[in-house]
Amino acid sequence: MAEETNTQPAAEQQAGGQQFPPQFFECVNEYLELTNKQSQKYGDKNISLAALFASARFNAHVFLANVKPIAAAEERTAFLDYMSTMYRRMLNEHLDGMGEERGIDVGDSELADEYKAAGVKIGRLKDAPAAANE
Repeated sequence: MAEETNTQPAAEQQAGGQQFPPQFFECVNEYLELTNKQSQKYGDKNISLAALFASARFNAHVFLANVKPIAAAEERTAFLDYMSTMYRRMLNEHLDGMGEERGIDVGDSELADEYKAAGVKIGRLKDAPAAANE
């Protein structure tokens, strides 16, 4: 897998409007280096599942370490919705970007309207005619 860089298009540098500092990409690259090494030994699908499991475990830990115990039950659903939405968005962004890089049609993006509004032409949007006077 390719390393992440902070020279990615703006749509890939942020989630929820938040810009990522260079240290973020250092962490991502270290993590990808480890998962790539493990994938060679245990297979992509096994490591994909292990990474999801580890991410879920770590994020549950972070939630419980930062929420007031009395509010945990009340905030659980909002936390699950937030994390699920963020993961789905990131997965969409990576499918779109990696599909573009590899010349693979990955279908219509769930983020197509956002890309269009930002003037980003990726995947099937590359071939779409420019909207006049929008």
